[in-house]
Amino acid sequence: MKINLIYMTAGTAEEAESIGKELVSSGLAACVNIIENMKSIYFWEGELQKDAEVVLIAKTIESNVSSLIEKVKLLHSYDCPCVISLPVLDGNKSFMDWIEDSVKKP
Repeated sequence: MKINLIYMTAGTAEEAESIGKELVSSGLAACVNIIENMKSIYFWEGELQKDAEVVLIAKTIESNVSSLIEKVKLLHSYDCPCVISLPVLDGNKSFMDWIEDSVKKP
């Protein structure tokens, strides 16, 4: 089974934790890491922005990616949340097996 990391950002630690808890409790992710104190610089609606954000990294299986993205879009406060999937090409097999065993299969 193929493993994917889902990289996301949120505006606050509280929002990140809420999203992370929902993804894990619903079985869409085996684990979500939350990394605070990230700064983002980007253009939004024609203006240069600089904001503090929180990074979330979810571990899941490829077949859950679409459902996970849709769930995040429903829960997220942003109009256009950053949610991208990165395939895992290799890694600790026992950890990757744990991810597969920890999520619900569609």
